[in-house]
Amino acid sequence: MAINTELPEKLNSTVESAHLAAEHIFRPISRKYDKAEHEYPVELDEFAKLAKQAAERDRSETREKPAGEETVNGMNLRGVLSAAEMSWGDVGLMLSIPGRGLGNAAIAAVASPEQLERFGDVWASMAITEPSFGSDSAAVTTTATLDGDDYVINGEKIFVTSGSRASHVVVWATLDRSVGRAAIKSFVVPMDTPGVTVARLEHKLGIKASDTAVIVFENARVPKENLLGSPEIDTKKGFGGVMQTFDNTRPVVAAMAVGVGRAALEEMRRLIEEAGHEIDYDKPAAAQHAAVAEFIRLESDWEAGWLLTLRAAWMMDNREPNSVEASMSKAKAGRTVTDITNKAVEVGATVGFAETSLLEKWARDAKILDIFEGTQQIQQLIIARRILGKSSSDLR
Repeated sequence: MAINTELPEKLNSTVESAHLAAEHIFRPISRKYDKAEHEYPVELDEFAKLAKQAAERDRSETREKPAGEETVNGMNLRGVLSAAEMSWGDVGLMLSIPGRGLGNAAIAAVASPEQLERFGDVWASMAITEPSFGSDSAAVTTTATLDGDDYVINGEKIFVTSGSRASHVVVWATLDRSVGRAAIKSFVVPMDTPGVTVARLEHKLGIKASDTAVIVFENARVPKENLLGSPEIDTKKGFGGVMQTFDNTRPVVAAMAVGVGRAALEEMRRLIEEAGHEIDYDKPAAAQHAAVAEFIRLESDWEAGWLLTLRAAWMMDNREPNSVEASMSKAKAGRTVTDITNKAVEVGATVGFAETSLLEKWARDAKILDIFEGTQQIQQLIIARRILGKSSSDLR
């Protein structure tokens, strides 16, 4: 059966507006903020207002329909399309847009209607990783202790994207360390809460336009209504509620990889054609120039990553379980973007290694897209466990 992979016409406006922003706002200042790490991109303020208005229009168009009617294409699909286009411009700047933090995806995934009303317009970063662990999200040691009508949060979080710029942070903390992962919950914490301190900003290989912070919580009190999801500790269910966040965010990160990969592929194509080599899809790749054969291979991998990303987002929009598909999209796109950007630098030779183009920057930016929101190895474990029907204790 043939599969129609064309996007619905109603999504064209999302793609067009995001691409215009990438081309005319992000690309011209891409190198500027790569060199000025930790300097806030003020050019994004006006764009953020326009993006918010567009998002409100999108929400009104894709709001929940009456029972019996299909959603088909909703906010998640729009989100990955927008992320891919803007990352084509600059992924670090895309991560710096006010109001579009990874914590916002967490709120959208598990917040109650009342919480969505309160936190729908905030700019939220997401704090999971700690000095004692990286990819093992179940190893959270930050604590949240109920005291009257408040939770008191204590702990340290590292590698928090937009941690010093966002107005709020979604913090993963445990209600009871003796219970294990079932007690891990997520909390929306305003950054101006007493006891919340940005301890350090990291210096990074790539995505330098985006800040990455260390945040310390010392007896930080938040209302108990700021806990996302149920406060009950269900040892049978585990911490599936907070993990649902990744079903939302991993396709978005995959879309970022797709955008950077497409930018590098376009530049690689230009360099190959300028060198006098034709890319002929009617001839076997092995019968063409080595650089052309590599381009065709990488382009096919890129297409696979993009289709997996669209599939994962579509499933989320239609309330279909998509955790394995989200991991597939993240694993494929994250690995492919590093392959594409590194090969593009190699093909570009001195042009690829110098600052005369953006190739070397894209190669630096690409690496994080295979790491954050779960490393390549973690995604492969998740996929293998689901396909083979194994638990985390069976397959490590």
